[in-house]
Amino acid sequence: MTRSYVRKLSTILLDAVTDKDPLVQEQVCSALCALGESQPQEALSACEEHLRQNEKLAHPYRTMVLRAMETVVSTHISELDKATARAVILLAFSEMTKARDLVCDWQQAASDVLVAVGTRFVSSVMEELLHGLQPGVLPHYFVVRTLANLSVSNVFGTVPFLTSILGTMLPMLAAAKHDTMRGVFCYALQHFSESTLEYLANLDQAPDPTVRKDAFASDISNAYDILFHQWLPSREAKLRLAVVEALGPMSHLLPSEKLEEQLPKLLPGILALYKKHAETCHVSKSLGQILEAAVSVGSRTLEVQLDSLMAALHAQICVPVESASPLVLNNQKEVLRCFTELATCSPDRLLAFLLPKLDSGSERTRVGSLQVLRHIINSAAAQMEVKKPFILSSMKPTLLDTNSKVKRAVVQVISAMAHHGYLEQPGGEAMIQYLVQQCALPPETEPQKPGPDGEELPADSVRAVSVRTLYLVSTTVDRMSDVLWPHLLQFLTPVRYTGALTPLCRSLVHLARKRQEAGPGALLIKYDGHVTLPSPYAIATRLLAVSSNPYLGDGRGAASLGLLNILHRDIHPLLGQRWATTIPLLLEYLDEHTEKTLSQKEWEEKLLVFLRDTLAVVSDNTWVCQLSLEMCKQLPCYNGTPQEKNFLYKCVGTALGAASSKDVVRKHLQELLESARYQEEAEREGLACCFGICAVSHLDDTLAQLENFVRSDVFRKSIGIFNIFKDRSENEVEKVKGTLMLCYGHVAARAPRELLLARAESDVLRNVFRCFSTKVLGIKVETKDPALKLCLVQSVCMICQAICSSAQASSFHFSRKAELVAQMMEFIKAEPPDSLRSPIRKKAMLACTFLVNLEPALDEQERTDMIHSCLHSVMAVLPEPEGEDGSQESLYPDTMHALEDLLTSLLRRNMTPQGLQTMVEHLSPWIKSPRGHERVRAMGVSACLLQSFLEHLHVSALVPFHNLGLLVGLFSPRCVDLWPATRQEAVSCVYSLLYLQLGYEGFSRDYRDDVAEQLLTLKDGLVHPDPAILFHTCHSIAQIIAKRLPPDQLISLLLTLFESLGDPDKNCSRAATVIINCLLKERGNLLLEKVPEIVSVLRSKLQETPEEHVLRAAQHSVCLLAAQHCEAVVSSLLGSPLPLDSHTCTLWRALASDPDLPAQVLGLLLQKMSKDVPFKESRAFLLSSSPDRVATLLPLAATCALSEVMSVPASAPAVLELYPQLFVTLLLRVGCTLGVQLPRSLQAKERRATGSGLASRTLEPCSSAVGALQLALVRGGSEEVVQRVELERGWESLRTSVGHEEGVARLASAMAKFAGPRLPLVMKGLVSTQSSVYEIQRVTSTAFLAELLSSNVVNDLMLLESLLDNLVARQKDTCASVRRLALRGLANVASGSPNKEKMEFRSASIRLFGHLNKACHGDCEDVFVEQVVGGLAPLLLHLQDPQAPVASACKFALRMCGPNLECEELTAAFQKHLQEGRGLHFGEFLNTTCKHLMCHFPDLLGRLVSTSLFYFKSCWEDIRAAAPMLTGFLVLHVEPELRPQVDLDHLTAALQLLLKDPAPAVRMKAAETLGRLVKFA
Repeated sequence: MTRSYVRKLSTILLDAVTDKDPLVQEQVCSALCALGESQPQEALSACEEHLRQNEKLAHPYRTMVLRAMETVVSTHISELDKATARAVILLAFSEMTKARDLVCDWQQAASDVLVAVGTRFVSSVMEELLHGLQPGVLPHYFVVRTLANLSVSNVFGTVPFLTSILGTMLPMLAAAKHDTMRGVFCYALQHFSESTLEYLANLDQAPDPTVRKDAFASDISNAYDILFHQWLPSREAKLRLAVVEALGPMSHLLPSEKLEEQLPKLLPGILALYKKHAETCHVSKSLGQILEAAVSVGSRTLEVQLDSLMAALHAQICVPVESASPLVLNNQKEVLRCFTELATCSPDRLLAFLLPKLDSGSERTRVGSLQVLRHIINSAAAQMEVKKPFILSSMKPTLLDTNSKVKRAVVQVISAMAHHGYLEQPGGEAMIQYLVQQCALPPETEPQKPGPDGEELPADSVRAVSVRTLYLVSTTVDRMSDVLWPHLLQFLTPVRYTGALTPLCRSLVHLARKRQEAGPGALLIKYDGHVTLPSPYAIATRLLAVSSNPYLGDGRGAASLGLLNILHRDIHPLLGQRWATTIPLLLEYLDEHTEKTLSQKEWEEKLLVFLRDTLAVVSDNTWVCQLSLEMCKQLPCYNGTPQEKNFLYKCVGTALGAASSKDVVRKHLQELLESARYQEEAEREGLACCFGICAVSHLDDTLAQLENFVRSDVFRKSIGIFNIFKDRSENEVEKVKGTLMLCYGHVAARAPRELLLARAESDVLRNVFRCFSTKVLGIKVETKDPALKLCLVQSVCMICQAICSSAQASSFHFSRKAELVAQMMEFIKAEPPDSLRSPIRKKAMLACTFLVNLEPALDEQERTDMIHSCLHSVMAVLPEPEGEDGSQESLYPDTMHALEDLLTSLLRRNMTPQGLQTMVEHLSPWIKSPRGHERVRAMGVSACLLQSFLEHLHVSALVPFHNLGLLVGLFSPRCVDLWPATRQEAVSCVYSLLYLQLGYEGFSRDYRDDVAEQLLTLKDGLVHPDPAILFHTCHSIAQIIAKRLPPDQLISLLLTLFESLGDPDKNCSRAATVIINCLLKERGNLLLEKVPEIVSVLRSKLQETPEEHVLRAAQHSVCLLAAQHCEAVVSSLLGSPLPLDSHTCTLWRALASDPDLPAQVLGLLLQKMSKDVPFKESRAFLLSSSPDRVATLLPLAATCALSEVMSVPASAPAVLELYPQLFVTLLLRVGCTLGVQLPRSLQAKERRATGSGLASRTLEPCSSAVGALQLALVRGGSEEVVQRVELERGWESLRTSVGHEEGVARLASAMAKFAGPRLPLVMKGLVSTQSSVYEIQRVTSTAFLAELLSSNVVNDLMLLESLLDNLVARQKDTCASVRRLALRGLANVASGSPNKEKMEFRSASIRLFGHLNKACHGDCEDVFVEQVVGGLAPLLLHLQDPQAPVASACKFALRMCGPNLECEELTAAFQKHLQEGRGLHFGEFLNTTCKHLMCHFPDLLGRLVSTSLFYFKSCWEDIRAAAPMLTGFLVLHVEPELRPQVDLDHLTAALQLLLKDPAPAVRMKAAETLGRLVKFA
């Protein structure tokens, strides 16, 4: 069964090889290989039989079958029996030789099969191949090529046959006329020679150890004659290369005499090919093999050829190397091999040729020569041993070459020299010095341009190569240890080697460590005979100074400290134990930071602490003085690196501070003052720091030395008296003065506090002002030099700070305080208000900050002037321009911090709510500034002040924070400022204010309020520019404020926020809106008594600011207020003057926009309308016959309000709800206002409004009532009524006394026709008014009811009986008009698509199946699980359904089915892969699913396969492809013993049919599955 089934599968697949689609062909071959993996002999037999029986099968298909066979043979050669191997050999040979013409793919595939079989069955293969190698007959091309390849793949099996093969083949060489055959013969001779050489090199493993080189000499010699003399001159380049490739290995098999004889011809012949071929790698390789053979036999004729050889090879090595060309790189490797052979046989000649070329004018020549030199130093060490001095001396001129490529090559030569002992020779020191010089090159100046010939420079710079070389030589070449130590130490201190410090230190550390291991406890540096070595003081000073800039030069800080640590014994014997602790801590600090994160100030302070600690440990005045002397000596070395010189000055001060000799201290201080370069800012600062640090221990000496210098002639106009000042210009004198002022400042800052106060004014400030101003004719003249001003300010700042930090500062009376404050304020006011170019104002404000805290205290006016001046000096400064340098860029924030510190200091003098409010009042104009940068700064200052106030708050008794609402109202709208920084600062301000309130309520400072803390989480969201997010965050902030604001602060907050509605920043205005609305919503219940005031403010805001957003804000606010106090809001609005202005109308309409308010508002207005009489009677003149009727204000205002409310479409639901009441009230109001006049006060207003065109609605009582009634009908859904009455001119009639009854009748008729369902309740309302005291109301209601009787609607609504009863009762009314209308009413009674459906059905059905999974429990569970199993295959396959909704439904159903299968892995797979809206990798998912199914439910195999068979005939291509795919994965993961579940014949036949499917994808999957069925064989 097994064999026959595999044969059957193979046959099916082989028949499918002819598929037109390349991908299907590839899949068929893969399936054949899969069969071969399981049953290699059966698969091979099937392939063999197929090719044999299908002679007419085209060669491309035969090629594919042969490649599959070669794959199977290669991987299963050990499993083949002889019979199968024999059959495969015969077939492959037949296929290879069937066509005499070359068909390369086909014949190569057959050849590869033979070579693969030959790895085990070499005799059989060889037997067949030799049949094709008959004497006198040119063999088939691929017979020769196969023999060649076989000789390489099975050396031991093939070489014993080579003598007979060569014997047969060589006579054919002369008969080979075509280049193709000649080429293959060359190919064979090359491989035969290589195989022979390998065989001979491994005779101890060979099956026949008697094989000798001589056995091949004659044949190879004959072949050589033909190849070299006849074929090499060919014009065909390919043939020439083939000949050359063969001649190389053949030369090793030539008899030595023959080789010696041929070299004079052979070598020129090979060299000539360099000119004929662009790709010369094969030529060089062959030449190298020939030279190797010649050297091995001790050729004498080689000497004659040396010049031409060296010239040609040197030309090759100088060819530019393209990194992307492996052929050129390989050629260079082969050429260097040739040079190795030349160096072996004739080193003198080679060096004589090579070394002069190091001075050549050509860059490539020099670089190439250096490459060869490096190579022969490494590869021909024995021959070069005696040439070392000569080579070293020849290299000296090359050390002066400035070309980068040459430098790289020189460094590589030095590396080779180090490994082979050259640097130990005289002249080796120059090489080491050169290497260090290259390490010192600055990386930024490395040339990056292409070379003169256009090729790119190598990626590694000269410096990078040199650094690597120095380290490797130091650490890996043991013999270099004594050469480099202590020689490298002399490069530490010279400035020109600064760039090399890091690699130098690392190398020295390694070398020193090796020394320590060799001799523990001994000094590492021996100064005997090494006069050029730096002293321990010089080493310590140098390494400490450069460590101040630790990340420069690849991390020289860590490297320098590491070297310093290991040299501790040489620096001073007592330092070892202490440095073992302190230096690792410094290194750890560097590891924790980067160049960007390191604080330079902190790092320098750590180094100075380290120095002080070192000096304390040594505690030897002589040593300390020597160190300070060395430091002073090295100061000029750092003129080019100001930062390091600055630090070294600090080191000098530290060392002098530790010295006990006052004379030494004074001498050095004097020298420093005389030699300083005062024009350099960093040096001035460094000198001042030096004096300050020294003053810690030597205050009096330091002050005395400065005093002497101040008294010198440096300040006289005739400055040429003393030599030290003779060359100084006036400008430099100013610099000197400034430096001296800084020195005094630093001395004060560092001096012991207990000594400073007594000297502050007499010794320090006196001399500072002496430097700042001079006297001309007895008059004090102050300088205008900004730099000198800055020095004064800085010095004063440090002096004041030092005084403040003294324990006795509170009792210190600073007599010059007023003078200093005035001077600082003068400086601040003199600065340009719109730009920031110097730190003068910053320093001046810092000085004022400290001065504020000293006695005597400033008066109120002085405080106000100081705050005002500083704010105006800083706030208005324009934002920092882009692209400023680092120092200038930091000036802006530093100046702001100085302002904050000053204001904070002033605030602390009055820590009360009033003091805080005073500060905020100063800031308020800036907080509301139209310029964004000013707002940012003001808010930042405010946040700082509030935070400080909070931190220093001490509440001794519970007192109210009475201005909380005002402050919150000022800051909170800024949370949506256009500038993100302002927004965040605003939240910080509110946060501090809430905690201040808690503090005033008695909560402790460390109390954390959960509600207030939410502000911090909201703060981050304010960075987002999206307005929606900003205002949502603003609302959240308002909610927090509402929860924590005391009730008594609510109205002040609201009033402040109402003021903010007019803010020029629209965002802040809108924010005020949001906050107001939130407060009204959350806390509005407390505002009942304040409603009139709030409504009045809203109306006035609308008048002041007609902006759209303010309008919306007021509308929303009034709605929120009305939601809690509706009656109060309505009453307040009704109190607005008539006629209603547009702003009041806006507020009325706003009430209608809220869905919860209109019904309530309308009801209240109806109540107000009926609360007062509709009119009052008065006589205009005493003699008038009838009184005038004048409208009362409240009903009139309510009518106008009703019109405004109902003018909004959103009021429709409320109007519908109150339809009957509105209709009845307004209809009766129309009647009551007939002929009614406005009060005189309103008549004038009405005329003015009408004349100006401003009145939106008439104030005439009756017309306003009619208008309100029309609106009520429209909003109540009775538009047709309004239109019909208008058409019949009923509205005009309704307004007049004459036509009123007719107008009411028209209205009633229209209502009966278009609004019948409304009539029962309307009628009920009208009937209830029939007893009204107002006659006109009875007339109106009766006219309406009477007209209704003319319509059939009263019958339909069953109203007739009650209506008749009412009209009959009206016959007794006292009013004749009412009786008449009732009669008229009584009289009126007498007068009276398939595909989509299918898809939707499928999708719905599948989803229903999924939903049933959730509902199936209990008794039906087992039955339903059976249904799930049955539907599993269809659901899986329809995941590939072409209709997306169906595929989506399948995903859903499978996710629902998962739990019912009770397999966690399967459920997890469904949940992971089948998420909605997520792409599905169907193959991966199906593979995983089938694995779990066959692991947990192997018995389902048969059902699943049989179900998938059904889908082999699906009309959808994707599903037809998925079905065999499902089958294939099931077979892949099932155990072979479950085979009986599957009807293999049926399945195989179905898959065979699928191989003819029109869709390539289906055919591919069918072929893949057929390959997997071998598991069941």
